Amino acid sequence: MKFTKMHGCGNDYVYVNCFEEQVEDPAALAVRLSDRHKGIGGDGLICICPSDKADFAMDMYNADGSCAQMCGNGIRCVAKYVYERGMTDKTVIDVETGAGIKTLWLNVENGVVESVRVCMGEPEFKAEKIPVITEGESFINQPMEVGGMQWSVTAVSVGNPHAVVFVDNVDWLDLPTIGPLFENCPLFPERINTEFVQVIDRTTLKMRVWERGSGETLACGTGACAAVAAMVLRGDCPRGEPVEVELAGGTLRITVGEDDGVLMAGPAETAFTGVVEV
Repeated sequence: MKFTKMHGCGNDYVYVNCFEEQVEDPAALAVRLSDRHKGIGGDGLICICPSDKADFAMDMYNADGSCAQMCGNGIRCVAKYVYERGMTDKTVIDVETGAGIKTLWLNVENGVVESVRVCMGEPEFKAEKIPVITEGESFINQPMEVGGMQWSVTAVSVGNPHAVVFVDNVDWLDLPTIGPLFENCPLFPERINTEFVQVIDRTTLKMRVWERGSGETLACGTGACAAVAAMVLRGDCPRGEPVEVELAGGTLRITVGEDDGVLMAGPAETAFTGVVEV
């Protein structure tokens, strides 16, 4: 099977062109190929598929084989893949995901997609839509005890469910210990992605992320969007103002707009292509 390894800010996935390849069991294949010692290595598997609703469709599987509705870094790489391989000549495309159809704008220089901007839609704070178990309609700045410590948590969905936690210093966190406790907390029946966010100033955040099904990753696009949405909700940053989110693998530019939802802009890069025996 032919594959391409791509990443956005270090958030890396194995991409398969399902216009040419047949993937019979993508969940099992995601587990096998994501292994960094015995496989290709990655945070999961993304299948680029035909769509009768959009230009293309994206099916995503985490490293543990679980299905994900959306991936902000992954969808930018899908746009780069289809344009640079001549599957489209459009610089504005629609991609069908489990979280709906997303519109992407491609920044192309000399035939190479250098960066991509994505309309991620409106952030969702209703508890039942995330989901999170709570007595109220939302879960905003709520106290939680996790790992013997008190945290203030805001639950929000930007295609995927997220718990945003503002902290004084993200570098001090023992994420391999605390991350799984958040991910598997009983309040989140479908598990949760968790963003630990340090506010540098009103237009700059520093973030580490623990993704359900993948563990700590170098970047998370929907997580960065969730963090900025929570920041705007807190009044730390007005709508319409771009915020730089610094991640271990690079920087994403997020804007919570007045009318067009959350806009995310960032790089998309190809690491290598190859053939794997399946």
